[in-house]
Amino acid sequence: MEDRSVDDVTQLAKVLGRVAEGDEAAFSDLYEALSGSVLGVALSVLRDRSQAEEVAQEVLVEVWRSAGRYRADLGSVRTWVLMIAHRRAVDRVRSAQAATERERRAARLEAALPEFDEVSEAVEDREERDRVRRCLGSLTDIQRRSVALAYYQGLTCREVSETLSVPLGTVKTRLRDGLLRLRDCLGVSGG
Repeated sequence: MEDRSVDDVTQLAKVLGRVAEGDEAAFSDLYEALSGSVLGVALSVLRDRSQAEEVAQEVLVEVWRSAGRYRADLGSVRTWVLMIAHRRAVDRVRSAQAATERERRAARLEAALPEFDEVSEAVEDREERDRVRRCLGSLTDIQRRSVALAYYQGLTCREVSETLSVPLGTVKTRLRDGLLRLRDCLGVSGG
């Protein structure tokens, strides 16, 4: 800064006025005068030097871009710049906390969901059951009842014959015909 003996408040206001007009040399003076304080505020909030340095750079760039919006009636240049630094640092902390909370929620949600393979298998099983039901629906009543008793209830051919009051030979024929129709309907090779 040109004259360090001049009142700091007055001098900074003049320098900021020149910055608002696009004076790069004035911005260099402003940077020299305030960058240490801006970094200190950011560091006191963030407690991480690299993040504090990033925030300090962001703040000083914001001051360069918005110098024309400074209002002396609301406080000194130093107060205005340090308020921007404090707000920006607090925003960074809140953003980090929100990101951490989002990650925690996502991890809890992921832990609650079944594995992809489990979901895939459940869908495939349901689709397979639906296909079998559809194919069973294409059988005659005696074929469907014979297959259901033999394969779903585990009855022997003789027990199916007795349950349905149908001759054993008829049950065997209906089971064979029903299984062939199911095979064809399900697209299973007969090899």
